[in-house]
Amino acid sequence: MSSQVSSSDSLAKQLFSMTWPMLFGVLSLMSFQLVDSAFIGQLGILPLAAQGFTLPIQMIVIGLQVGLGIATTAIISRALGAGDKRYAKQLGGLVLMMGSIGIAFFSVIIWLLRHPILALLSAPDSVYPVIDSYWPHWLLSAWVGALIYFYYSICRSNGNTLLPGIMMIVTSVLNLVLDPIFIFTFDLGLNGAAMATTVAFAIGTLIVAPQVARKHWLTFDWQDLHIGKSLASIGHIMGPAMVSQLLPPVSSMLATKLIAGFGTAAVASWALGSRFEFFSIVAVLALTMSMPPMVGRLLGAGRLNDVRYVVRLACRFVLSLQLVIAVITFLVSGILANLMTSDEEVSTILHWHLMIVPVSLGLLGICMLMVSISNALGKSYTALTISALRLFAFFLPCLWVGSEIAGLKGLFFGVLISNVLAGVCAWYMYLRALEQVEKKLSKA
Repeated sequence: MSSQVSSSDSLAKQLFSMTWPMLFGVLSLMSFQLVDSAFIGQLGILPLAAQGFTLPIQMIVIGLQVGLGIATTAIISRALGAGDKRYAKQLGGLVLMMGSIGIAFFSVIIWLLRHPILALLSAPDSVYPVIDSYWPHWLLSAWVGALIYFYYSICRSNGNTLLPGIMMIVTSVLNLVLDPIFIFTFDLGLNGAAMATTVAFAIGTLIVAPQVARKHWLTFDWQDLHIGKSLASIGHIMGPAMVSQLLPPVSSMLATKLIAGFGTAAVASWALGSRFEFFSIVAVLALTMSMPPMVGRLLGAGRLNDVRYVVRLACRFVLSLQLVIAVITFLVSGILANLMTSDEEVSTILHWHLMIVPVSLGLLGICMLMVSISNALGKSYTALTISALRLFAFFLPCLWVGSEIAGLKGLFFGVLISNVLAGVCAWYMYLRALEQVEKKLSKA
């Protein structure tokens, strides 16, 4: 009994030690992106519009790299859990090569098709020259960003979240320092923002790459590696994970279209409320990065009871923390709304958003966690189904029904109900996926 308790304590400590660096890393990235947008906002309407038209393509690039990152973490951590260190190292090299070449190839295609893409997005003619000048710099920054992200994924797969967490903070601080220098001092405008990001990520890569090489976490010696089979294993998880990453932007566009029917104040308050939600679930975002390598290792070692314990522990933490955040937000919602906007109409709508929606963020957190855990268990199609159901079976229909019944207030209650339904559904789908994994392991 005492050994079981000490094992549980050890797992809890391990989960905490892997999560806190990611928490600070994610927070620093969010802060940098906010300040970056503020700097670009001072350049005028055209650079802002160019950034707006770049965003959907950026979401696709991020979807590709995150999909591969999820596959990396799942497969390498499972190989390590099974004690196959050589295969784990070979996979690290394969992922780095596949990712860097893949993103470079995709970036070239985006550049060659930039005008048809802009036409598809209904961009005005005035934006085309800005994009022609900006996209080479932006695409280079996206490629370097993807490269460092793959290194982070290899670190996390090997159980090291401290190095990626520290480097996220370092690159974000570097970006904040370089942004005004490149944008205003060197007078490079929007292009300067992309150059600053490239330099920050390049410095980060130069620090991370030698560390990964020194720890022997990757190798390009693939003589005894079945490359086709390994690529198929990566693709099996990467494909659904990538699609899963691309679903939120689609549902977000549809939601914005629905909210736009209530006027510009509603759209403005929705944007502010969504940004607040993103910050309030930062602990969940950190857990979605730190838990998959742990679960992958435990699965590789056949320790399914420990997987159950770690997942239950994380879920209890998420529900407790989000409940505390929801209560505090409810009590100070009026003050918060006035702090976030000076417009009275926007403030009134935002007040309702902050009183209603945060109550359900705990269950939204459970849903997001279950997507990550399902990927770590090798159940990538379960993860994709959870994401698709959350957005298209619960979120958008509840949003529409709520708005039809009770206008804007009903819309917020719709979000609340959709988060509850998504969380409950995701939990039961995870239990079913775990059952299937258990049966598969018992037959092996």
